[in-house]
Amino acid sequence: MVKMMPFLGPSVLVVLLRVSAALDPALDTAWEDWKSLHGKAYLEGEEFSRRAIWEENLRMIEQHNWEASQGKHTYRLGMNHFGDLTNEEFNQRMSCLLPDQVGPAEGNVSWFHTSANEQVPKSVDWRKEGYVTRVKDQGQCGSCWAFSATGALENLHFKKTGQRVSLSEQNLVDCSWNQGNRGCQGGWPWEAFEYVRQNRGLSSEQNYPYSGKDDQRCRSKRENAVGQCALVKRVKLGDEKALEEAVATVGPVAVGIDARPSGFQFYKSGILSCTWGGDRLNHAVLAVGYNKMGNKGKDYWILKNSWSEYWGDKGYLYLEKGSNHCGVANDASYPVL
Repeated sequence: MVKMMPFLGPSVLVVLLRVSAALDPALDTAWEDWKSLHGKAYLEGEEFSRRAIWEENLRMIEQHNWEASQGKHTYRLGMNHFGDLTNEEFNQRMSCLLPDQVGPAEGNVSWFHTSANEQVPKSVDWRKEGYVTRVKDQGQCGSCWAFSATGALENLHFKKTGQRVSLSEQNLVDCSWNQGNRGCQGGWPWEAFEYVRQNRGLSSEQNYPYSGKDDQRCRSKRENAVGQCALVKRVKLGDEKALEEAVATVGPVAVGIDARPSGFQFYKSGILSCTWGGDRLNHAVLAVGYNKMGNKGKDYWILKNSWSEYWGDKGYLYLEKGSNHCGVANDASYPVL
């Protein structure tokens, strides 16, 4: 489907002031190939500005990767479907965690407690065990919270039935407003779990397909619900050891992260270090494993994103583990039966 870009915003005009009037003709073919790959089309008069942003992003990516080749970074960047967006526009579009939100009612939440005797493995990857469904694409809807939640719920369903079923994010987008979520304007995974608890299940993606819009009435049918949630478990704020044990012993866990900078926008491979502080959670992903490298290199989390396989390492991010990078342990939760 052809994607039409919206009217130019202030951040685009700032970029235009920074670029020269002439675009680089050597990039003509690359630009056309990129538009074709991602189904991009523009309103009349807008293509110049979008191309200028794309070229500036491309130069930034090439500079970063050159520095990575010199040992200055442990991860590489790559051009993707966000290439014609400034970082400001990217954050306006993709930020999807509601600010200043309180947790679920105390009667419906429990805290994960670590065990002094628990010996967790050095490496965990639930993808290899069949728990993790394909990488999905939230599109232009700020529904990352729903994708993070369904990932954790799919694990619960697999544990109970042995069947891998893709659950419906659209069911959550349309129907979990009473729990505090706001459709494409944002939400939180633990509020999604609370909806599933109250609704006694969630529709499958097949029965309730994703549209990426929040202008529809709730069409959930109780008889189509699969998977249940009796309680929400949360991990102590900032406790990576507890998060590690939860991922190792329970399965994939929904986590919030700070995904604001361009390093996240164009992440491609390697182990990303959050050098920007990570104090403002704005995106939700799914922790599906980790790896302790010991003396061989940096420990890292394996995080499943919802920005399609065009982003990152086929939709996945490897995030440095050990110093709560990007706030990965600041809002972690999962559902229990």
